[in-house]
Amino acid sequence: MAKKLWSGRFQKGTDALTDDFNSSIAFDQRLYHQDIRGSIAHAKMLGKQKIIPPDDADLIVKTLQEILEDIEAGKITFSVEMEDIHMNIESLLIDRIGDVGKKLHTGRSRNDQVATDMHLYVKDICAIIIDDIKQLATTLLNLAYANTETIMPGYTHLQRAQPITFAHHLLAYVEMLKRDIKRFRQVIEMADTLPLGAGALATTTYPLDRYFVAEQLHFSGVALNSLDAVSDRDFCIDFLEAVSVLMMHLSRFSEEVVLWSSAEFHFLTLDDAFSTGSSIMPQKKNPDIAELVRGKTGRTYGDLISLLTMMKGIPLAYNKDMQEDKEPVFDAFDTVTICLRTFDKMMATATVNAQNMRRAAAGGFSNATDAADWLVKNGIPFRDAHGIVGQLVFYCIEHQKNLDELSLEEYQAVDPIFNKEIYAAINLNNCVNQRKIVGGPAKVTVERAIAINRGQIKKL
Repeated sequence: MAKKLWSGRFQKGTDALTDDFNSSIAFDQRLYHQDIRGSIAHAKMLGKQKIIPPDDADLIVKTLQEILEDIEAGKITFSVEMEDIHMNIESLLIDRIGDVGKKLHTGRSRNDQVATDMHLYVKDICAIIIDDIKQLATTLLNLAYANTETIMPGYTHLQRAQPITFAHHLLAYVEMLKRDIKRFRQVIEMADTLPLGAGALATTTYPLDRYFVAEQLHFSGVALNSLDAVSDRDFCIDFLEAVSVLMMHLSRFSEEVVLWSSAEFHFLTLDDAFSTGSSIMPQKKNPDIAELVRGKTGRTYGDLISLLTMMKGIPLAYNKDMQEDKEPVFDAFDTVTICLRTFDKMMATATVNAQNMRRAAAGGFSNATDAADWLVKNGIPFRDAHGIVGQLVFYCIEHQKNLDELSLEEYQAVDPIFNKEIYAAINLNNCVNQRKIVGGPAKVTVERAIAINRGQIKKL
């Protein structure tokens, strides 16, 4: 049995069950890259400060780089007995260079080491997620550009409300994604403080140069309180919150994809590559990707609640409970990345059924507000205009007609102010394209918004 690096005070080995229960190597091994980067920076600083001989520091750095290469080449098997990724790598280092390797841990604790690893990891994965969000946003912008004239009903309460375009609808989700990018940028900022040098909780008597380490690891600053440095997981919670909001946006979009791909709507036809069939009903084509994204949103909420609950009762400084910070973060990252990438391809390959969208916009009196606006422009107070058009809608329902199917005589029977200009006012194209103010669905406005969004997303 391998001797644990902290075993000096103990007279007997730990039980095998304790090893399994206490060990985190099964999941925290994915931190190997961040752990080695942090150790290399720490070793360089120890040599620079003459805390250990510079030649020893150079040998440690060289060997850590070799270990990194071996891990990435699949040549390393981690040990449960070494508990976690930190002790595994340190043990590998000592096995290769003996006593010199034992000097690496001078001036640090696993407490500030793991905190540093997690800060680095969260910064790294936020950058990956931001790239994935930008890819999805670009796909939606491309789809919007192709559908600036595709008229569809806009909804409130899932009832047809006013005509818009599919492009305009897609741009609403682009706005959400832009906010998501900003949230992950904020998470990077929250994680951009170096804990290393805080020690177990009270720093160290060695003359560490924490700012040198921060520069090596691309942190903008160092933690100013050692207690907080080792016990802070706010940045992990911030990450999980950002993931949860992003997944909520994807879930809302997924709900619409599920509706749109149904026979009742038939606004979208999903590509076969991103649909599934039924084991019993041969006609079925199910939107399982969208449904899974919707379902996995609850999973990421659970990750957030798990970490919030774990942290709520922990006194300063580090406690073993905090080992439970990693799996929720890892799970949320794995979940959100596969959801983003699959959802992106699903939308990029979907077929837009423009005629069905327009047909739906023509029904349900989505142009009723435009009829009321026409009356207002002709001198009728809006509240009176609202009532007049309401009477027209009731008449249409009774006679199974749409507003554009009424004769002028039928209009004038409700109010003599109507004339033939009403037909232009309630034409769907005009209903959409007269709404030219910023944020509106008119083609010219949407095209301008697409161009602005392309520039903004590049800069985010």
